[in-house]
Amino acid sequence: MTEFSSRVEQVSISGIREVFEAAGEDAINLGLGQPDFPAPAHARQAAVDAIEAGKTDAYTSNKGTAELREAIAAKHDRDNGFSVDPADVIATAGGSEALHIAIEAHVDEGQEVLVPDPGFVSYEALTHLAGGDPKPVALREDLTMSPEAVEAAITDDTAAFVVNSPANPTGAVQSEADIRAFARIADDHDVLCISDEVYEPFVFDGEHHSPMSYADSDNVVVVNAASKFYSMTGWRLGWVTGPHERIERMLRVHQYVQACASAPAQFAAEAALEGPQGHVDEMREAFERRRDVLVDGLEEMGLQVPTPKGAFYAMPRVPDGWVDAVIDRGVVVVPGEAFGDHGAGHARISYAVGIETLKEAIEVMREATNAVAR
Repeated sequence: MTEFSSRVEQVSISGIREVFEAAGEDAINLGLGQPDFPAPAHARQAAVDAIEAGKTDAYTSNKGTAELREAIAAKHDRDNGFSVDPADVIATAGGSEALHIAIEAHVDEGQEVLVPDPGFVSYEALTHLAGGDPKPVALREDLTMSPEAVEAAITDDTAAFVVNSPANPTGAVQSEADIRAFARIADDHDVLCISDEVYEPFVFDGEHHSPMSYADSDNVVVVNAASKFYSMTGWRLGWVTGPHERIERMLRVHQYVQACASAPAQFAAEAALEGPQGHVDEMREAFERRRDVLVDGLEEMGLQVPTPKGAFYAMPRVPDGWVDAVIDRGVVVVPGEAFGDHGAGHARISYAVGIETLKEAIEVMREATNAVAR
């Protein structure tokens, strides 16, 4: 039989998925990386209207509809302090495809991509699939990524480094000074910075900053999505933006693997971006309340947990056997090592569940903590 490519043999099924499949049907799931809110009603209705009008029966432009790309450009101008030409936006099948085409278009066989460790599982896997070599950068004690560590890790083989703020799995938010430093590193070393900003709206302490706002060169691309922003994970609508030449190369990958993003999802995302943003504010406020409940509960158990400043994850340091003890008692959490070697000794906990469910899970975690401490 035909053998498998060496690239795919370097990639395994996500440790997150393994935990889900091992959990019981009645388990409380604190492993899910998706908001527990409905998508905005006006976004859903926009998709229905487009379908009924026959606007979604054909391919859109490879880059996406002009109206959606204009809405994305307006969003960056309004919220992020930088301007992009709508022609330099590609609508993608979620943030996942945006990351894929960014890495695929810029990484040659054997080149390095610096990734946070612990960090989102796709960074390492997508680098392998592009034939590259992922190089983990250990995080600080507060689970942010140090610009000094990134700069020290750059070699002649480095093609790119990934910045993720707010971060999955840690909930950490990089400071403005850090983001400025990442932009400078991209400029000074002529290395691509891939900025994953999918959790942008969920910052509780401080503000979100993008390296695109500070870069003097064409060495930053930004990945974002409607998935977390508008609780539209199932719609699979993301985007990537950056300098024209980089977008054109990413388009060469996108047009062959995807052709175009889902047309109904494009109409929904356009409406979400252009419509009232109160839905996003409501989610942010709810996640902040839940964060406080979870962090207080974990600290009362005696666990150390850097206070997450964004996203909807916490990553406490936990004793040996803690994750298994929690899962055995019916609460799904993800072992930290699923996100990299430096995640060992941690667990990722998603608080994208209601307060009462979260409190119930905290009591289960308290029982597990007492059990492994004996």
